[in-house]
Amino acid sequence: MTSGTTFAILLGGELAVDDRVRGLVSGARAIAADGGIVHAEALGLAPELWVGDFDSVKDGDFSRWSDVPRRAFPAAKSQTDGEIAVEAALALGATRLVFLGALKGERSDHAGLHLLQAIGLAERGLDIVLTSGTEEAVPLIPGKMTLDLPAGALFSILPFSILQGLSLTGVRYPLDRVTVEFGSSWTLSNVAEGPVDIALGAGRAIAISRPHDFSGV
Repeated sequence: MTSGTTFAILLGGELAVDDRVRGLVSGARAIAADGGIVHAEALGLAPELWVGDFDSVKDGDFSRWSDVPRRAFPAAKSQTDGEIAVEAALALGATRLVFLGALKGERSDHAGLHLLQAIGLAERGLDIVLTSGTEEAVPLIPGKMTLDLPAGALFSILPFSILQGLSLTGVRYPLDRVTVEFGSSWTLSNVAEGPVDIALGAGRAIAISRPHDFSGV
């Protein structure tokens, strides 16, 4: 995948920046949503667009990023600033989106929406990753994928529907074409033994991993 199709979506949630996070956005273009501009410098990114109602932006950030084109929206609107940023990235040809600051923040409704939005975008054929730096999330839809995790890292699968034909290999607790009921805790707290291979026959889910958490070893 070329760097021109990867967009970093900078959101206002918490973000611990390290080499793994920087690797996720290496060569990416960036769009900031409102207060998410605060993460740009630590990531080494220069956003090409800044969107939102700007109600979460500090005065110093306006000065620091005065050269970034802004697209302002009213506070009373039917979309979040993050969703507006995603639409802008798609209009510019994005095929891979990395959401930064998407999982932790003051409002759990926003974090929940980001997970739902990720599934919807994956169903449209986009490659999606969400991160807070301490946790990463990727949507699971029917098909096969591999999670690049270090041995010993904790991860869970959250079913957003009944899952059918779910298989996990490269893990402490492997599964072979099982059915997981919606809302089940069966697939929480597994441990990677290295890269994790996942196959799903039917359903929707989110894989949430903790790449630096080896407490399950």
